[in-house]
Amino acid sequence: MNLPSAARLRQQFLAAGHTLRNECRDFPEWRQGRAQYALWGIDANTPEVRARVRTARRALAGLLLKNYRRQPHITLAVCGFPAQTQPGAPDEFDAQDIAAQLAALRARNPGAFRIEIGALESFAAAPFLTVRDEAQTLAALHRCLHTHTDNPQHPQGAYVPHVTVGLYADAWPCAQVAERFACLNDAPPLALTVRRLKLLRYEAAKIGGALSTLAEYDLASGRMHWRAPPPWPPQP
Repeated sequence: MNLPSAARLRQQFLAAGHTLRNECRDFPEWRQGRAQYALWGIDANTPEVRARVRTARRALAGLLLKNYRRQPHITLAVCGFPAQTQPGAPDEFDAQDIAAQLAALRARNPGAFRIEIGALESFAAAPFLTVRDEAQTLAALHRCLHTHTDNPQHPQGAYVPHVTVGLYADAWPCAQVAERFACLNDAPPLALTVRRLKLLRYEAAKIGGALSTLAEYDLASGRMHWRAPPPWPPQP
């Protein structure tokens, strides 16, 4: 998987013309009464990354939705809503899905690896900090965690590892928005050593709500440590 360069990401953003307007509301037509949504990710919530996110948000003041509370992280794969019945809906996951993902991770056995958090770029819907991964380990993990599909795509298209800064509050001209990215043009890369992956969840009714940890997968031992009860009913 060849990831887009920063220049390519900028070109794609400018070609969109305007940012996408997000809404701070519940989405009952999507949730259908389900409360929690889960994803696999990497915790990037370090003091240095938090400071860079704050710098980016100040540069984009007035353009972003208020009350974005999601901690800095890198999404590896979306899981969906925890299944409450069998069979589950296409946008749900269960214990068998997690077991298949863990088997794929253990077969890959990447061990700890290093990435770098960089400058400010953007999708049409959301600005983000770039992520540099020379060994392409993130892309490999992304594929491992999509055991249920032959088309492992990120919700916004081809997978691009990133740290989301926020969500745009309206349709702003992309060319004008991109001028604000210069605040981090000369920012040095922030090194991050990844030793574990996290199974994370958030309240589906709150756009940009905080993340909580369901479980952690240790890359050295290949063990899954649950920090909360699994979110599906126990098997009879």
